[in-house]
Amino acid sequence: MNMSRKSLVSIAGSLALALAASGVVAAQDSMPANSSMRAQHAGMMKGMHGNMKSMHMMPATVTTVDTKTGLVEAESEGMALKLHFPPVAVADLKAGDKITLHMGFSKP
Repeated sequence: MNMSRKSLVSIAGSLALALAASGVVAAQDSMPANSSMRAQHAGMMKGMHGNMKSMHMMPATVTTVDTKTGLVEAESEGMALKLHFPPVAVADLKAGDKITLHMGFSKP
């Protein structure tokens, strides 16, 4: 998968906007395919994590997936979650799949 810096920044922006505006959580749980992109992704995530608050992981079960919009509904720890991913990242997800969410937020 070819993830650009713009895509990662867009995902981070979606997370901040969703948490601030509507309580909807956005998350990204995919890793670029080639080693060069993985290294770039890891470096960007390390930089982003410096400002991140309350980073944590949580197991979830997918309840619905819209592969056109990237919207995923899942249940975790008795809570219903509405998540947004790039549509290509959820192309293979289906209801009933067990996933791990890696979440956090930052303030400007």
